Amino acid sequence: MSNSRRGLLAGSAAVAASAMAGCALPAGASRSVQTPFTVAQTTVPIVGSEQAFPVRRIYCIGRNYAAHAREMGSDPNREPPFFFQKPADAIQVVTPGTVADHPYPSLTKNYHYEVELVVALGKGGRNIAAADALGLVYGYSLGLDMTRRDLQREMGDQKKPWEIGKSFDHSAPIGPIHPVAKVGHYTDGAIWLKVNGQTKQNATLKYMIWSVAEQISRLSQAFELMPGDIIYSGTPENVGPVVRGDLIEIHIDGLPNLSVRIV
Repeated sequence: MSNSRRGLLAGSAAVAASAMAGCALPAGASRSVQTPFTVAQTTVPIVGSEQAFPVRRIYCIGRNYAAHAREMGSDPNREPPFFFQKPADAIQVVTPGTVADHPYPSLTKNYHYEVELVVALGKGGRNIAAADALGLVYGYSLGLDMTRRDLQREMGDQKKPWEIGKSFDHSAPIGPIHPVAKVGHYTDGAIWLKVNGQTKQNATLKYMIWSVAEQISRLSQAFELMPGDIIYSGTPENVGPVVRGDLIEIHIDGLPNLSVRIV
């Protein structure tokens, strides 16, 4: 065999091996690739650490307090939990002790607040038993599920997805993550929201229809949960509108209050 023939075969073998190595990578595995622009990673500060919590997905549970379910026209005794998502970049980090400017969004004339306990996952999995679910939790925070209520209702009336009412820029204000190793789990305690100093929402976490563990378990039946996922765990009754200039303050026992001003 000529040297040129041997060289051609060797080159072909090298190309094939390289291709096979590339194909051998598992689905979703990252390769070192160049991109035409950079997309920022959404992160949330971790209390007591120089590290930040990377956000992969935001899951939200709907109508998880009985009184709120009723005010939204549902029967909490019959309905199983349902979930929706917000994009990770809907996060607006709010630093305790400050008042963050929160922009009033476009297209709405009925902009609502919803205070919620936020659960941050450090582990993932599928079909997690409720008894094991809290083992996935990295930490907790509190946040707001801000809602363009008129758009949500309009889409609902037309039996269309109401993502436009929930999944928009800055729609997920959140405070820093408190690691569960330091604060434990939140199963009870006051949760409230004030607008301009007047209490609007006031309940306790024990009034959740579906506990945090149950939410994680049910979510893991529909999705493979991953580290970096966060869950907005539902809001109490008396959601309502805010306008530019209003000051929102939210509280959960054991976590520092957060404040935003609608601008």
